[in-house]
Amino acid sequence: MSRSPRRATVLLLACVLLPPLTAASCSDEPSGVTVGSAGRGTVAEIVEASGAVTARAAATVGSPADGTLAALRVESGDRVRKGQVVAVVDSPAAEQRLDAATEALDATSGGSVPTGGGTAGFTAVRHRTDADATEAFTTARETAGKITDETLRKALLAQVTAAQKQYDAVSSAAAAAVDSLQRGVAGVSQAVNALTAAQRVQAQQAYDLAAAGVDALTLRAPVSGVVQLGGTASASAPSLTDLIDNADPSALAAPAQGPLPGVDAAVPVGAAVSAGTPILTVVDTGALGVTAEVDETDVLLVKPGGTGTVELDAATGATYPAKVRAADLLPTTSARGGVSYRVRLSLGKGTYADGSAAPTPRPGMSAIVRLRVRQAVDAVTVPAGAVVTSDGRDTVWAVRNGKAQRVAVTLGVQGEDAVQVVSGLTAGDRVVVAGADQVSAGQDLP
Repeated sequence: MSRSPRRATVLLLACVLLPPLTAASCSDEPSGVTVGSAGRGTVAEIVEASGAVTARAAATVGSPADGTLAALRVESGDRVRKGQVVAVVDSPAAEQRLDAATEALDATSGGSVPTGGGTAGFTAVRHRTDADATEAFTTARETAGKITDETLRKALLAQVTAAQKQYDAVSSAAAAAVDSLQRGVAGVSQAVNALTAAQRVQAQQAYDLAAAGVDALTLRAPVSGVVQLGGTASASAPSLTDLIDNADPSALAAPAQGPLPGVDAAVPVGAAVSAGTPILTVVDTGALGVTAEVDETDVLLVKPGGTGTVELDAATGATYPAKVRAADLLPTTSARGGVSYRVRLSLGKGTYADGSAAPTPRPGMSAIVRLRVRQAVDAVTVPAGAVVTSDGRDTVWAVRNGKAQRVAVTLGVQGEDAVQVVSGLTAGDRVVVAGADQVSAGQDLP
């Protein structure tokens, strides 16, 4: 039985030069059997895979608190720089926390901690100060957790952690002073000073954290790129993770919230927003890429630096050059149940057959990727249909002294139309190139 190509995704890139084949109509040749000769040529293996265009980075800017969208400084399609102010949220709750923190800070500058009721009063003040600090840290962490800009979120969380460590130190000192007072080994002034220091640190930190929460209401672009108002997609569309190259789910913004049918996804100025409501998305299209799902039978042939071409459904007739950057180590399961590996490629500027420039793709566009994985130049070649699998070995029917003889061959680079023969044949050897499944050993052949 004729041997099928090793993989359906392997294609012949370069033409193979073969001597003219013996006519199938030769009277001495069995019907359906064609005899030709091994030739020399260039064969390239092409691994074909489906994929999608990816952006270098993208981030959704969302509201860090409940309130209203006070200002929107950009429109859809605008280009922005990282750090540029894009919107402002008005949050009365955040402003009230800052006002309260300001009053508490002013109060601590008035002098020593007022205590009454002896040592029990000192203990009550210490517990109240600790409770205020815990509330401030908890509120600050909740506020930071709702910020969609990963860099800003991490910075605020780090600020909370550092503040808590500082407070824990002065709180421990205050607790030790009160304990010493209760045991009669320390004076009242020492306990007052320790508690006053703890209150001042707590008030200052509460103010700093509340001020940081208010500052976060001025929304800035987390990356440079193009603005898209609203969330990333409706609930039925692909997730942002699928559209971003090297996406880290922890780095993405708040989940996309799909609009109601017929309603614009953009949040209008003056509209109420909740913490995490997506205001806009910034997509960095400065360096587009492609992710391709390569079958497990092919992925070991794909190497970083390898080249290929990309075709898009959205740009019929255009070809885009691509270069392999990396192949994932962990697999994905395809919809058909097979195992594949994600290969990441950089994408160049495309052209049409006439040399004119192709349009710039958009993230998420469907792509067909063809990767050149191996090539043999000036190689001994035969048509792929000449190769027959027998007892687990690759063979061809050679014509020796007018008789069909099975010859074992070692194959190298394999294309869809032709394959390289590494051993077993030389250029010019006559072989059955079609109808090999109709030949038997010793059969007369011209």
